[in-house]
Amino acid sequence: MMPNFALQCTLKSKVGYKMKLLKQWAMVCLASIALLSGCSTTTDPADTFKGETAEHIFHQGEIALRKGNYRECIKRFEALEVQYPYDKNSELAQLHIIYAYYMSEDYPSAESAADRFIQLHPVSRYTDYAYYLRGVANYYQNLGVYERLFAIDLSTRDLEQIKKSWSDFAAIAQQFPKSRYAAAARQYMIHLRNLMAKHIYGVAEFYYKRGAYVAAANRANEVVQGYQGAPVVPDALVLMVKSYRAMHLTQSADSTMRILKYNYPAVAKRL
Repeated sequence: MMPNFALQCTLKSKVGYKMKLLKQWAMVCLASIALLSGCSTTTDPADTFKGETAEHIFHQGEIALRKGNYRECIKRFEALEVQYPYDKNSELAQLHIIYAYYMSEDYPSAESAADRFIQLHPVSRYTDYAYYLRGVANYYQNLGVYERLFAIDLSTRDLEQIKKSWSDFAAIAQQFPKSRYAAAARQYMIHLRNLMAKHIYGVAEFYYKRGAYVAAANRANEVVQGYQGAPVVPDALVLMVKSYRAMHLTQSADSTMRILKYNYPAVAKRL
């Protein structure tokens, strides 16, 4: 059975999402108080639902999933894996675990669960979905609570998770071009590509402001050559012209200026 919830994993509504994050922040504070009080317990998945059949554990797990009770869902499906590792529903249970962690906003666990699924089931009919969930988990993993609440520019952050996310969506586009997630994956790729271009341009600006014109020109050129079509490309060309002029490299500055005038005449008027 293919999960009907699959297509829910797109960029979330800004207003609803921020309200959810405010609630999450309150829950985090309450959880911290509980931890300080020493109120933590752990249960072995092998003992959690001992005596229940595999079918019953799986069925109750799906009910918990539909109700949004992700903690119960994860407990049941993880118990199913331990107690009945060869059950017919084991593969789908592993998939549900990824989704439940993602919806719980435990993105590192969602990424880890997706890694495991892809390694165990490289040719499953659900592998594209695992890549998709890992991609969105990596995307949101790069955001802290404050960043998600106040929309801090992702391009100013370390882009390790963003690059990993882009790779996951690229895998879908290349390996599963007919996947139901392929179109969404390509949209994510465009968005992430623009973020990476903006990040590199920000580094170029940093160098320029400090008089490191060679480094500034090189980084700006990296944007122009590697991220054609990104919104920040015109600004990168402008920065290249300014850097070359600062170094008195007239020929390079003029050559870049011609490219700028031909492709972005309105932007070229700034210089």
